[in-house]
Amino acid sequence: MADSTPRALGEHHYALTSVWTGNTGTGTSGYRDYRREVTIEVDGKPELLASADKSFRGDPSRWNPEDLLLASLSECHLLSYLHACVTAGVVVVSYRDDASGMMREDGKGGGSFVEVMLRPEVVVADASMIEAAERAHAQANEWCFIANSMNFPVRHQATVRAVA
Repeated sequence: MADSTPRALGEHHYALTSVWTGNTGTGTSGYRDYRREVTIEVDGKPELLASADKSFRGDPSRWNPEDLLLASLSECHLLSYLHACVTAGVVVVSYRDDASGMMREDGKGGGSFVEVMLRPEVVVADASMIEAAERAHAQANEWCFIANSMNFPVRHQATVRAVA
């Protein structure tokens, strides 16, 4: 039976399953008695092995929530930027982002990110495209669904150069 629920124009839904795999045999009987290992599953995609950050007793070889948040912001800006460049007639030939973020603990067991800095290094096909390529970062920031969902600043320090 087809879903006949009316949906808003442009509404998108996402689903995944997070499975805790860190039970060492006694469950959460004590803070040090379990591992923070998680498997994240999305139909049709490879499983993602995750954990807490090493600072929170996690496995540093696995993705943690903080890594995933930063990756989401970086990738969303990249994809939005490429679209902005296409619409501006800019030919991007390479893009690399060395992103960083800062999370601050609140002393009560929680905390939050206070800032993310994206540092895209973009190479365009021709020097005449540099100015439009620089402007495209502002458009990408407006279009990035993930950045628009944050309650902290997502800043950009972009460099753009033309193919030598």
